[in-house]
Amino acid sequence: LSGLCFLVLSLAGVRESLFEAVSTSMKHAISVGIGLFIAFIGLQNAGVILKDPGTAVKLNHTLGSPDLVVFFTGFLVAAILQARRFRGAILVGIAAATLMAVALKIGLPRLGPAVWDSPIVRDSMLAKQFRIANGVVSAPPSLAPTFLKLDVVSALQPHLLPFMLIFLYMAVFDTMGTLIGVGELAGLVREGKLVRAGRAFSTDAASSLVGSLLGTSTVTAYIESSTGILYGGRTGLTAVATGVLFLLALFFPPIVEMVGSYPPITASALVLVGAMMMRNITKLDWDEPSEAIPAFLVILGIPLSYSIS
Repeated sequence: LSGLCFLVLSLAGVRESLFEAVSTSMKHAISVGIGLFIAFIGLQNAGVILKDPGTAVKLNHTLGSPDLVVFFTGFLVAAILQARRFRGAILVGIAAATLMAVALKIGLPRLGPAVWDSPIVRDSMLAKQFRIANGVVSAPPSLAPTFLKLDVVSALQPHLLPFMLIFLYMAVFDTMGTLIGVGELAGLVREGKLVRAGRAFSTDAASSLVGSLLGTSTVTAYIESSTGILYGGRTGLTAVATGVLFLLALFFPPIVEMVGSYPPITASALVLVGAMMMRNITKLDWDEPSEAIPAFLVILGIPLSYSIS
């Protein structure tokens, strides 16, 4: 239902008007804030930044942790290749981190109980979460348990209306912030307007609606799209290629699950993309307080509130 409202707002041009109402400085600030946000998520996924009851977060001082070894392997490989202008640096970094994770998973137990059962290894995500794939290809999981399993009549009850409105609010503003960040990075925001914004918003809304029929969590524009932009993606053909690769990935669930279930492998990609998105901070009008102060609050607020919305 929220997806349907989302589509109506998009077709009516409401979202496009909201997008254009945001000042140029604020658009740049949102892009920078999202960059800091995804880098922060990456550092948390890697185990570099930990939760702390006294200060909310803290640095992980256990530098010998297998998780940090895997993360920094991928990060350094990707960063060095990125500095050398090598296309696909992030993908190579992920591959290097995966190989390191497999090597540690196989090698550490062979060093004996003193190493494998030590707290630094025993409590790591490598020991608890990472599982080496037992195959390469398998049949995709069935859609039957979730496809069209909707109870729309029950969802129309008054006490559920606030939930629908919250989903709608999150979808509108989360997506708007994401498209600002991605559009800025791609150079598609010109004179404060996103090129072909109407199509982008309608596509996003339609995806949200179709995703709900399939039984997935909300389908929306993701900030990770900036990795493709980083390597030259500027048109819908990039999205088509990504979609085709996702369809192919359905037939390789053992490999996808092995990489996706262990966050330190992919964390380096988030940190590097975050670094690339910081470039827009130079475009802010720091000499004008009415622009600089709100921009600063957004840049700080997105990562600290853990929300683009």
